[in-house]
Amino acid sequence: MDVKEVERLIKISREHPLMPDTYIPWQEEPQPQEIFLPEILTSLQGLEIYNTLTPTQKLELGRHELVQVIASYAWGECLFCLFMTRHMLTLPVDNVEHQFLLREMIEELRHQEMFARAIKQLGGKPIKQTRLHQFFGEFSNKYLPADYLFMGSVSVELVTDVYGNHARKNPQVYQVLRKMFDLHNIEEGRHIVFTKSLLKSYSKKAGYIKRTLYSYVILLNIFFVRTMYVKQEIFERIGIENAPAVYKLAAQNFKQKFADKCLDDIIEFVDSWKGFNGATRWAWRLVLGARV
Repeated sequence: MDVKEVERLIKISREHPLMPDTYIPWQEEPQPQEIFLPEILTSLQGLEIYNTLTPTQKLELGRHELVQVIASYAWGECLFCLFMTRHMLTLPVDNVEHQFLLREMIEELRHQEMFARAIKQLGGKPIKQTRLHQFFGEFSNKYLPADYLFMGSVSVELVTDVYGNHARKNPQVYQVLRKMFDLHNIEEGRHIVFTKSLLKSYSKKAGYIKRTLYSYVILLNIFFVRTMYVKQEIFERIGIENAPAVYKLAAQNFKQKFADKCLDDIIEFVDSWKGFNGATRWAWRLVLGARV
């Protein structure tokens, strides 16, 4: 890592912190014209049934699905904190990388608190993970080596950032959410310096087998978060009849939409260290519908 650049970023973090309590106008209530999630990212948009929903149902669909996205954001941040804790244990306390990670950890913990507050502000109730989700999450957190945790957490960040970028750039979105995603984008821009450096270090040492395993870890993490966004219970909450049938349509629609709009950055990321090969490409196409 460039020591002078890292020291400059540490100084910015200390002297010019972005505090969610003051940066975000939490006191502002949603205005009648504001929405919570750009329609293009909702699971039903693009299907005929979407045109039969009332304006309130469309608004509520976006609210509930955004809550799921924010919850996955928080999960990804927590996963990255777990990785950083493990990584810091390998570094001397006076090492500049250790000091940088401490600042990053402080910011990531603030982000988790910010996401939890946003969910409460929206009156949201994230739907609990399935047993399969819980098993995968617990297994990866307990048993995967630090470098695999790193790959998984970065992949979750890249996907959820797609939502953040769409939301913060859309003037129709509730201003509290736009400011929240704006804050996150600014601070993650500083974190990327460390991320790129560590990625280069890991990928340089990785042979064919490890690159293949990295690719599968990322694939499973992406599938993990994608299947958390669309839930049958959401359609039941907003009063859609025959929710199980609607859920099946929504899940298929969202799989294609997710492949079209949310995978570009992650595909570029995996391709940068040759994570697509004969052993992985077919799985990405089958599970995520990725064009690789």
